[in-house]
Amino acid sequence: MDAGTGHGDHERAGNGRAEVAGNRSGEFLLLATRADDAVADAEYEAVRRFMGVPAERLRRVRLESAPMPRLDLGSIAGIVVGGSPFTSSDPIESKSDVQLRVENEMAELLAEVVAIDLPFFGACYGVGTLGGFLGGVVDTTYGEPVGAVPVALTPEGLADPVLAGLPPVFDAYVGHKEALRAIPPGAVLLGTTATAPVQMMRVGRNVYATQFHPELDTEGIVQRLLAYRHEGYYDPAEVDDVVARVRGADVREAWKVLRNFALVYG
Repeated sequence: MDAGTGHGDHERAGNGRAEVAGNRSGEFLLLATRADDAVADAEYEAVRRFMGVPAERLRRVRLESAPMPRLDLGSIAGIVVGGSPFTSSDPIESKSDVQLRVENEMAELLAEVVAIDLPFFGACYGVGTLGGFLGGVVDTTYGEPVGAVPVALTPEGLADPVLAGLPPVFDAYVGHKEALRAIPPGAVLLGTTATAPVQMMRVGRNVYATQFHPELDTEGIVQRLLAYRHEGYYDPAEVDDVVARVRGADVREAWKVLRNFALVYG
């Protein structure tokens, strides 16, 4: 990617944005929490492919297997947080030691990210983590079954460079037990649905999160729903119907979000 082109696109967006805090020549970092190796590897490859970056520019850290390493945020172009089997609104006593560690590490990282406005993109687990950090309520009120939903962009979303080229309404895959009940203090709502009011938001100039999954194509979501069939996302007896439902969706527009993020910040 040409760094000059991405920066120019950012300036032309007309949102009054300050200079990006990230290192445009640095690597992107994917923070992952999936213990299933096949699902974790597929997630990495999907994020890399839809961002449009080579493997040497996307480093993965699997937080479920080891504590978060010391990060030099000044050398990073941006951080991406993938989805997770963790449910942050579960009672503390039901959470594993690994989940509690990851939640503490993410809170510490987000404090730094938000303070310096480092480019950040959180998908699904990322929106709850960021929203909770900001004081928003994350609970099961707006959980959504596995499938595609029509995401409607707000006026702020239509003007945002990370959503450049997307139509006012586009379909995207979802599947989550919990969600933000409302936009948290200090955040800007970029996308919404009738079934979950906060589908995409921005904090500051460069910190983004989505409830939907911009990294999933049909095969990716089928792999996940089969891997997590006994995790409470849907009735396992209905697996054939769920697979048929997701195969009938067209979510190609949603893939542009990660590509735009990489173009703007890399």
